[in-house]
Amino acid sequence: MCGKHSSINITSNIRVFNLSVNDAFLLRISSTVLMMPPMRFAIFLLLAVCLATNSPASHAQTPQTEEPPYEQQLLRLSEVMGALHFLRPLCGSNDAPSWRQNMEALLLAEARTENRRRKFIERFNQGYRGFSAVYRVCTSTARTAMEQYIAEGETLITTVTSRYGR
Repeated sequence: MCGKHSSINITSNIRVFNLSVNDAFLLRISSTVLMMPPMRFAIFLLLAVCLATNSPASHAQTPQTEEPPYEQQLLRLSEVMGALHFLRPLCGSNDAPSWRQNMEALLLAEARTENRRRKFIERFNQGYRGFSAVYRVCTSTARTAMEQYIAEGETLITTVTSRYGR
């Protein structure tokens, strides 16, 4: 009797409403809620909101924004590529493709959302600006930093590709 097609007729001031059992139940609850004292209504409303936001259905509808397990390594790699994009030409290296082109390839492969894309670009720019603020000419320290960044970049790439197959 309480299936989807069950209905209840309610007569009110000459109008006849054909309501399902679920609608009648909701109508009864809503009329009860509206007659509550203000403080009790506020508590009820707060409880309803908490239950609605913590329900499994609400979690299922929210998009997954979890980062992949190698996110921090790729962000660091972006920063390394930004630093090398500044240091390599400063010290006379003419890399082809450029480090910026390598970064664009990384963005195409990994930046599935605009927010993630911005994070990668921000880290690339951070690496670039960090060295452009300090070095105007190539020095031995700049060459050492460049060698260390190349080694770190190779390590990051090897780690991510071997561990995660990316």
